[in-house]
Amino acid sequence: MKWNRRTAFKGLAAWLGGSSLLGAQQAPKGSAKVYLPPAPGDDPLLDPANVMDFAPLAKAKLDPLAWDYLEGGSEDEISLRDNRDGFNRIIIRPRALTGIQNIDLSLDLFGQKLAYPILLDPAGGKNCMYPDGEVTVARAAANAKALHITNGGIQKVTEGGKGPVWFQITTGGELRSTATMKSLVKRLEDQGCAGICFTTDIMYVSHRERNIHNKFDRSWGEIGIPRDAQGRLPKPRNPERSGVYPERAFPTPTWNSVKELRSLTKLPILLKGILTAEDGARSVECGASGVIVSNHGARQLDHVGGTIEALPEVVQAVNGRIPVLIDGGIRRGTDIIKALSLGAKAVCVARPYLYGLAAFGQPGVERVLELLRTELALDMGLAGVGNLASIDRSLVRIRGEQR
Repeated sequence: MKWNRRTAFKGLAAWLGGSSLLGAQQAPKGSAKVYLPPAPGDDPLLDPANVMDFAPLAKAKLDPLAWDYLEGGSEDEISLRDNRDGFNRIIIRPRALTGIQNIDLSLDLFGQKLAYPILLDPAGGKNCMYPDGEVTVARAAANAKALHITNGGIQKVTEGGKGPVWFQITTGGELRSTATMKSLVKRLEDQGCAGICFTTDIMYVSHRERNIHNKFDRSWGEIGIPRDAQGRLPKPRNPERSGVYPERAFPTPTWNSVKELRSLTKLPILLKGILTAEDGARSVECGASGVIVSNHGARQLDHVGGTIEALPEVVQAVNGRIPVLIDGGIRRGTDIIKALSLGAKAVCVARPYLYGLAAFGQPGVERVLELLRTELALDMGLAGVGNLASIDRSLVRIRGEQR
């Protein structure tokens, strides 16, 4: 995507004229608050100046249990804070007088040409934030030309030829045997998925203590928060709880599982949840197409540090053999520049687009992506880099480090 003054104004005019971003959006079922149709020239979607401005709008619309599900981390939420704090320790070193006229955000990733280096991470529980949330996000991603990693349930989107779409697998029955792997691969290939994202860090259910205090039933993430007309909740059938000793019906996957999956498909395989040099190197050895440095939005194992802190060692171990992506705490264009400077090929976001989803539905997701990529382009121009290839380690320094 090339940016200059003429294309910026043309894009703005087209965007403002698009009916999909104007008008009222239906509030999630059960919500007492709705957005009224905006007065002419007064669209509330345009009020947020950055992606975090969507957060209070989302909170005001969501059931308190849904907000805690969206915003919370695990246990002490130390890693949740680390994800943001890590970015604040990185300083951009702008380059002066570099003669930037056009800013190009495009890249090639796993054989696909992408308009910009921002992907949509998988995220569960979307239906307690907005009706038919997964499909709504998929449509927004397709309109915004963003690669979307989905939890599933979007076959009608992929069948419509929209995308690109990757599919997330976790540790259910998909990798238990050769037969289950073959069945998974056939289903994904038949549905038109462009790749497989294997999330490695969700082998057990973590203690998300906001949900435990709320007696949150995981099924509510799929059906919505089931309050009656008086605002009362039914007794949860399977609330999240602590003090239950962990056990599984079958063993968790291993690196051999990755090797076997690799042998069964030509689709790109991305390993998500990699935080160490050792696992970065193993990912390459087992045939992974790429990795995502991720701590699951700080919702799984706590006290693992921020993902931006782990990025350099994974990048060094991979040594350019496969792309390294990152998620966790990314809220600004400057965050994206910092991640790219430390070796990430692209970034993934979840909470930012969920704020947009909860506040405005599909137009909210699209607007969040528009703000992020516009910030990235502007910040690149201010930093003196006109394309992604110009971003390297020399563009940043860590606060306090000696050069």
